[in-house]
Formats: sequence, C-alpha cells, structure tokens
Amino acid sequence: MNDATDGFPLDAPVRAPLLPAAAPRESTSRVIAEALREAIIDGTLAPGAPLRQDALARHFSVSAIPVREALRLLETEGWAKVAMHKGATVAPLSADEAREIYEIRSALESLAIGLAIPKHTAATLRECAALCRAAEREPDPSLYVARNAEFHMSLYAPAARPQLEDLIRVLHRRGERYLRLKFGLPSYKGESDNEHSELLDAVQRRDVPGAQALVVAHLLGTGDLLHRFLTERAQAEAALANRPKPRGRPPRITTGS
Repeated sequence: MNDATDGFPLDAPVRAPLLPAAAPRESTSRVIAEALREAIIDGTLAPGAPLRQDALARHFSVSAIPVREALRLLETEGWAKVAMHKGATVAPLSADEAREIYEIRSALESLAIGLAIPKHTAATLRECAALCRAAEREPDPSLYVARNAEFHMSLYAPAARPQLEDLIRVLHRRGERYLRLKFGLPSYKGESDNEHSELLDAVQRRDVPGAQALVVAHLLGTGDLLHRFLTERAQAEAALANRPKPRGRPPRITTGS
C-alpha cells in the first residue's frame, strides 16, 4: 500500500458492506464520493495517493460501476485527477487553486452578505453571535473548519438565495484542505477570530458597505496567505530535491609493505 493511503485500508477485508445493499446506484456513487472527500480533507488520503477502482470496490463492497461514477464526480469537482492508462489519484494542492477559490468566495460572499443584512432579525443575529463564539472557542482544527463554515453561512442565510448558498458551500468544501494548512501558521486563529468579530459587528450595525469590505479583505487575505505559503513550500521542496547528494569518502588506498 502506498504510504499516502495509510489509515484508509482499501486493501483490508471488510466484515460487512459499508453501504445499504439496496441503495440506488446514483446514491451509492455519491456516498462513496463523500467518503473519499472526507478522507482527502482530513489528510487520510494525501495528494497524489492512488484511488484504485478495484481496491475501492472491495472496500465499499460494491461493483466497479458506482466507484467509477464517484471518481468521475470527484474529478469534475477538482478532488481527483484521472490520467489515461494510469488511473485516478488525489489531486495535488495548488497555490493558484487556493487563491482562486478565495477570490471567487470573496465575490460571492460579498454579494450574499449585502443581500442578507437588511433581512437579519434579532433572532438570526443571536444565532450568528453564538456561532462566532463557538468558532472562537474551538481548539480542534477539524471541528474549527466546520464552525467557521457555519458562522459564515449564518451571515448569509437571511438572503434566502439557495443557489448562491449552494455555490458558496461547494467552495467552502473545495477550500477545506487549504484552510487546514493555516493552522500550522503562527497567529492565524487569533487573527481570523478577530476578523470574524469585526465582521459580525458590521452586520449587527447593518453596515452593508463595511461588512462587504470586511468579508472581501478577510477572504482575499486568506487566499494570498495560502498562495504564498504553498509557493514557498514548493520552492523549498524543489530546492531540496535538486540539492546534490554528498559523495561518500573515497576508499583508502593502502600499499603493501
């Protein structure tokens, strides 16, 4: 098994089917796709890890057809890469993709918050404040990602734009792998929590331009930070790979007496 798949035992025997025996094929493929997304997000399946159809079919106790459909779905969403005659692998992390995700989010979420603010009520604002506090108090990175998304979506919910919300949720999922990287960067969480508090304050004051400016700065700043981090990491890895290997000491030559 490739080291990148440790913790996701695709080759291990499964005691019982993981999916309902009577599940329709379409729902089966979506359940498989969701399970693989989760494994990619939490790092169980690392970038470049192989996604072998036969191993996945054994793991989920299904035929190859729903697995193929799940991989096709993941490819269209950017989670997997499929190469002719080479099969599917987990898509690599990309500095450009990270920045673009947050650029698009900034545009969509600026629109959403502008539509939502006039429709917020005292009850919806209390919910936003509670979710903001929950994210601030959450030390677990995996749970914080969910709290972060819940807080953002609560700000936009009163807009009642389901298609806009769906697009934003898709981008949140696409960005989860990248957001987790920020937890390794110093002072990230404190800065993010402060920006959330400022954003919530603007929403509570019904300051549409101020809230839009804050959400754009918050998201573009995250995208730029991730782009810089991934670019520098790739450069460091390339430099390490190209570093000449030290030569061994030449053999000692002795002469006979």
